[in-house]
Amino acid sequence: MRLPLLITIATLAAGLSACQTMTPEERRAADEQRCLSYGFRRGTDGFATCLQRIDLDRRAESRAQSAEMMQSMAWDLNGPYIYHDHWRHHH
Repeated sequence: MRLPLLITIATLAAGLSACQTMTPEERRAADEQRCLSYGFRRGTDGFATCLQRIDLDRRAESRAQSAEMMQSMAWDLNGPYIYHDHWRHHH
């Protein structure tokens, strides 16, 4: 049971290290290039919105990956957890 957990942690560490290979400045430049490739011009509301949407998408993807990883770790540690109805009303 511990081996899948170690593999999950190693995969997470590798994924996090891959995220750190690009500096914030490099990421911003890549995002700007992406928005320029869509036809937006610097200094416009559309350009700012494009950058914002890229950032929001990146954050949502990060949250989804984190939730998936936590779910996987919980499953590896405990297996499925089944809630039993312990509170019954007696009339």
